[in-house]
Amino acid sequence: MKKKILLLATGGTIAASQGEEGLEPSINSSQILASISSISEYYDVDKKDLMRLDSSNIQPEEWQAIARSVSENRNSYDGIVITHGTDTMAYTSSALSFMLRNINIPVVLTGSQLPITHPLTDAKENLFCAFSMAASGLPGVFVAFNRKVMLGTRAVKIRTMGIDAFESVNCPYVATVGANGLEINHSILPDTSGDFALKDKLEPNVFLLKVIPGLNPCIFSVLRAMEYKGIIVEAFGAGGLHFVRRNLISELKAAVDEGIAVVVSSQCLYERSDFSIYQTGRKALLDGRIIQGYDMTTEAAATKLMWCLGQTDNIDEIGRLFLTCFAGEVTI
Repeated sequence: MKKKILLLATGGTIAASQGEEGLEPSINSSQILASISSISEYYDVDKKDLMRLDSSNIQPEEWQAIARSVSENRNSYDGIVITHGTDTMAYTSSALSFMLRNINIPVVLTGSQLPITHPLTDAKENLFCAFSMAASGLPGVFVAFNRKVMLGTRAVKIRTMGIDAFESVNCPYVATVGANGLEINHSILPDTSGDFALKDKLEPNVFLLKVIPGLNPCIFSVLRAMEYKGIIVEAFGAGGLHFVRRNLISELKAAVDEGIAVVVSSQCLYERSDFSIYQTGRKALLDGRIIQGYDMTTEAAATKLMWCLGQTDNIDEIGRLFLTCFAGEVTI
């Protein structure tokens, strides 16, 4: 019996064609499926057009719409494939991983670097990989791209033009395509054994700041005045912040004192932050009131902080939630 898969289309390059101002999403889900018509030999596929957006225009409100659609359809299908633009796919996959708590089916995002109508497109191969993962029966949120499957919370877009656009950061691949088909690493799969819950409340007023040498600490005063609820600071190396002449740490303390949730992580793509190594990191600890990002990706940290702030306004509970691993996103 064929597995029943739902295709949710949101736009992106995979669905793009040339318009007057450049590539723009214009192809619907029916046209996408027509381009891979042989898929019906393997799966029973339904389709739904959720939106038709360049992924640069997909924001927290769209994440909520996608999550709600997955929630509504999860009991009617063996898996769900979501076509999405590549530029913010890692943000969407991370956000869905937190909103779809203990999702009981595979939810697989994919897209392409070239439109599906292009003769050299990577879209078809990515779609076949995504459908294979969606039919695997392994629950969770994933990204399928260039014959690899990654946890939704570990995928990062690392190339603007290359076909091998995504990498799984600080985590092995969930699956790869080889001579035996989809070869799955079961040890990477997060625990989704509890009851499903749609937890789609988000607080979008989160700011991401990458520190550079000489950064003016007054930026934090500005962010406080703008009433941001959370700030993510990407610090140097393992977690260093300058405090000589321009004291970033005192301004972070003021932000924490005002009840703003502050996460400090590393600018480095690989490996984890560790405040305990250097004086510049230890000073930033502020008696444990600063939340460490550890080895989380930027996309996972940003969306998780939005999600935590959507669940509670208690600063201690926000810290607890942020440092709880829900979807394989962090190693403490």
